[in-house]
Amino acid sequence: MSWRTVVVASSAKLDYQMGFMVIRKQDVVKVHISEIAVVLIETTAVSITAALLSELTKKKVKVIFCDEKRNPSSELVSYYGCHDTSMKIRKQMEWTAELKAAVWTEIVSEKIRKQAEHLTDCEREEAELLYQYISEIHFGDETNREGHAAKVYFNALFGMDFSRSAENSINAALNYGYGIILSAFNREIVANGYITQIGLFHDNMFNQFNLGSDLMEPFRPLVDRVVKEIRPVKFEHEEKMQMLQILQQEVIIAGRKEYVNNAIKIYCRSIFDALNDNDTSLIKFYRNEL
Repeated sequence: MSWRTVVVASSAKLDYQMGFMVIRKQDVVKVHISEIAVVLIETTAVSITAALLSELTKKKVKVIFCDEKRNPSSELVSYYGCHDTSMKIRKQMEWTAELKAAVWTEIVSEKIRKQAEHLTDCEREEAELLYQYISEIHFGDETNREGHAAKVYFNALFGMDFSRSAENSINAALNYGYGIILSAFNREIVANGYITQIGLFHDNMFNQFNLGSDLMEPFRPLVDRVVKEIRPVKFEHEEKMQMLQILQQEVIIAGRKEYVNNAIKIYCRSIFDALNDNDTSLIKFYRNEL
């Protein structure tokens, strides 16, 4: 099972050798590709061979590239993540609007529930209002309880003057964490044979990751918890490494402990089962460890 997150943060050459990713700096480090879930290229001072990229793609390893400011800017997405991709995409195109709305309703409800649980752990009375919003959700969230909950939630966490559009270290950390989570979801969508552009609720013609943006929603509070805990006054390498540890946190899903990285796999497959079998009861959500 792949579980490692490999971060390349300084000048290096990466190549492939007999099943290993070889990282050549002053010293040479080898990591077997079967162990790797994510490779984060945090600096532009890295050269990487086409042979290695090809092998990483075959093994469904998510590769994330950063820009000159060390912020995620792109990722490697396979054309063919599954042997029956064509059939899966045909199924995806046949998902009805009603079915997608039903699954989206479950996703939104769970996201707000996770936000409410976070506020409860922070001993914030606004948690009760979020639980009330869950009971008020209409089919497909037509009244946008998600948007109302988000405003209450972030103001409760970071103060009444906090805005998600402001440029500060907290938003930088949130965006970085969400970017890592989204990449993990995109990997699973492609690995299961579906395309990321066609979403359930998100339908932005400029967003090539609409489906990932939908499915990741209940996992956002995992990022929020870490940002709330570290409350960064700056957002540099050390803080980014803390955000990356989210994928190695343990949660409970399907009755057992799993790393978040693997919980995403289980959850995504359950979502696709629910969509293909027209049964939202098949969705498996995670819960935090007690």
